[in-house]
Amino acid sequence: MENQNKSAADRSKPQPKNTFSGNLGYILAVAGSAVGLGNIWRFPYLAAKYGGGIFLLIYLILMLTFGYTLIVSETALGRMTGKSPVGAFQSFGKKKWLKFGGWINAVIPILILPYYSVIGGWVVKYLFEYLRGHAEALASEDYFGGFIADSLTSEICFALFVIATFFVIIAGVQNGIETVSKIIMPILVVLALITAVYSVTRPGALAGVKYFLIPNFRNFSLMTVVAAMGQMFYSLSLAMGILYTYGSYLKKDSDIEKNTTQVEWFDTGIAILAGLMIIPAVFAFSGGDMATLKAGPSLMFITLPKVFDSMGMANIIGSVFFFMVLFAALTSAISLFETSVSTIVEELGVKRLPSCLIVLGISLLLGTASVLGYGTLDFVRIFGMQVLDFFDFLTNSLMMPVSALFTCILILRMVGFDGIAKEVKISSQFKRQGMYNFVMKYIAPFFLIVILLSSIASVLGWITF
Repeated sequence: MENQNKSAADRSKPQPKNTFSGNLGYILAVAGSAVGLGNIWRFPYLAAKYGGGIFLLIYLILMLTFGYTLIVSETALGRMTGKSPVGAFQSFGKKKWLKFGGWINAVIPILILPYYSVIGGWVVKYLFEYLRGHAEALASEDYFGGFIADSLTSEICFALFVIATFFVIIAGVQNGIETVSKIIMPILVVLALITAVYSVTRPGALAGVKYFLIPNFRNFSLMTVVAAMGQMFYSLSLAMGILYTYGSYLKKDSDIEKNTTQVEWFDTGIAILAGLMIIPAVFAFSGGDMATLKAGPSLMFITLPKVFDSMGMANIIGSVFFFMVLFAALTSAISLFETSVSTIVEELGVKRLPSCLIVLGISLLLGTASVLGYGTLDFVRIFGMQVLDFFDFLTNSLMMPVSALFTCILILRMVGFDGIAKEVKISSQFKRQGMYNFVMKYIAPFFLIVILLSSIASVLGWITF
């Protein structure tokens, strides 16, 4: 019996290899998690749709307050407990709501990874075609719809993306995640700078720069705030269990507050560069036509290829852009995969390699359903949505706000502000402690409820984004 208890205790401890080598590895890994399709794809089209500069201003305010609070919370709880989300929540008791709060955090990345990898597969396809010199074909109005309706081609591209992510994960934290992040993130920044400079120097692009960077309060609306909150949530990898997991790999001498600030600005810097890459280019292409600018999710796969085709050197610019998007998508997929694997290892007692294979199998199964939802199973609708759109709505609009609410409740009812402060101050001054306490107690729960209710109202057709 004593040996059994000892074995159980040993399994509950974080594995020694599951640590980052230092602050740089952690910062680049978390920044890589945050800098994904949310920045390169989602941020520009939301900024364009919801007021340009005023959207950017509101986003920055929310990121520095609400975003900062949740990043610190999840990271501190992960490091405090040495656990991914399920274990972190259950470290504070055996109540049912604690178990539910941990598992909803843990399940989200398992559900996001498959459909995220499908979109990553679309990026693979576009990069391949640009490298082949097919910019003119990609600019065709019907190309994207025809491609995603071709289930076999789309499945191959999706499988390539998720298998590439798998091979990074089986290498472990330092040899896999950290090494890849240290290589990819600097390249991503360089490519983003090159593309942004090219974009803003196009004839007519200056109007797009002004629209994106200068706030115009006449463009403000309540939906601007709601959209900015939702984007911040998505972009910073909040409420996905990722920061719990990466926090559990963080050494006690790592400065949580400093790391959080660096991740905030790195993530926002890439989002601003993405806006400067896309919005001025669309202005130059369309002459400032707002209908073109507000193309929404289709902006990257339908509108931008037309923009590149109109610029000259379309194959070169398209290749550089989609290389960058692929790197961004891969770093985020790595964090989703790692968080899923960590949960299976800790909670089910499965070794790392079999856990990786389990996550790969789930991803291939659910991802294939999303692929077929645009092709063979195009007739299938869930609450009026195609399969991929349903998974996106379920995770981002419903589960993530609920997940973050449970983090708030955990801190307010079980851990306490003193508990968080004690953990952060092991290695940090916690200069924003007063703001943290105020936002966590009054602002964060309110914002999360607003996001949840507005998402439900939107899918029911009561409001329109």
